[in-house]
Amino acid sequence: MQLELRGITKRFPGVIANDNINLTLKTGEVLCLIGENGAGKSTLMNVLYGMYKADEGQIVLDGAPVVFMSPGDAIAAGIGMVHQHFMLVPVFTVAENVVLGVEPTGRFGSLDIDKAREMVREVSDRYNLNLDPDSIIEDLPVGVQQRVEIVKVLLRDAKVVVFDEPTAVLTPKEIIEFFEIVKTLIAAGRGVVFITHKLKEALNIADRIAVLRRGQVVGEVDPKTATESQIAEMMVGRPVQLIVDKKAHAPGEVVLEVKDLSVLDADGRTMVDSVSFSVRAGEVVGIAGVQGNGQTELVDALTGLRNSTRGTVALDGQDITFASPRVRHAKGIAHIPEDRQRQGLVGGLSVAENLVLTRYHDEEFSNGIIMDWPAAHRAAENLIAEYDVRTPSPDIEAKHFVGWQSTESDCCTRTQSSSAVIDCGSTNTWCRRWFNRIHSFAHHQRA
Repeated sequence: MQLELRGITKRFPGVIANDNINLTLKTGEVLCLIGENGAGKSTLMNVLYGMYKADEGQIVLDGAPVVFMSPGDAIAAGIGMVHQHFMLVPVFTVAENVVLGVEPTGRFGSLDIDKAREMVREVSDRYNLNLDPDSIIEDLPVGVQQRVEIVKVLLRDAKVVVFDEPTAVLTPKEIIEFFEIVKTLIAAGRGVVFITHKLKEALNIADRIAVLRRGQVVGEVDPKTATESQIAEMMVGRPVQLIVDKKAHAPGEVVLEVKDLSVLDADGRTMVDSVSFSVRAGEVVGIAGVQGNGQTELVDALTGLRNSTRGTVALDGQDITFASPRVRHAKGIAHIPEDRQRQGLVGGLSVAENLVLTRYHDEEFSNGIIMDWPAAHRAAENLIAEYDVRTPSPDIEAKHFVGWQSTESDCCTRTQSSSAVIDCGSTNTWCRRWFNRIHSFAHHQRA
């Protein structure tokens, strides 16, 4: 199969997410789409997969133009996609998830679970994926859940498989195993589109690399001869130093102190167990770990979104263990959540409304129940300029933001006040200029 994207353009209100993009892919090769978050990579693949309809351009398969009105049309044509956020039912087994929508049936239309198990085993064994058809999804590690998604795609006979940021939630060992799976797919004659913003991974796995910047393909490079610096410069449009310019800075007094903190998840399991640490003014403290090991629960407890079962949290020497999120924010804790779409922004509100969402009750913006919208709009325009939020207008709805725009707006919303603590969830949406901004926070004695 040969896939061509010809002149693909996709617009959202005030934003051109994809601008006249032309790409080709043949089965038996890995095409890597690389670019900053918000460059248009995922939007382009959602057009290919039938989730969005292009405003202009054509999708061509083996020389014939096709139109995908839904993912079902794309699947029928041999296009499969493994999304960054898996589309699995947690309480179903592997077999039940894989055959969902194409269920083998027995008498009276009931699910033939034995046949479903056989189908999963056949695909799993052919591609060395080592899946147990009877395992429950919620009991499986993230890397194994990804394999379930791959089997779903292969069972539907996909000739082209799109992976959207597939390594974002994988451990280093799982990443190595994933690359071996990709090599197996290529050896079997499949074509792979690999979406990422990680330079080393692109150079490691790709046969060709297409670089996107602000919705446009700015060039293709050969991974055998390209360098990280060359690709980074293409991604951002200027020379990039790949080492953060982190100047020595002496931290100040303790701002946040956590002692013996324990937190449970929604199922009553201990996810944070007697954790203690402190953060000083002018200091950046990193908490590393694979997703699902307590980072989310820790952040929730620090910001008041989840109660702790033991321990204390103190800010500037004051105990805030039982304080509400609003009180904590007023005292100086800013929270940039890991899921910017669900937790960070209100999609139905405008950019301006989102930017004052944490301060709408301040005297600057309201007088009792009456909002001073001109003041809110002026403040939003100032913040958009200061934080370089790429939006054509403060009045467009936040739901139209794609990729990095959402993160820019959310960071702007959360960090605009004189917060003492910048609390970032386990997100993969940072780029270099936000690393520099974080260090500037620390330099100005924020923690």
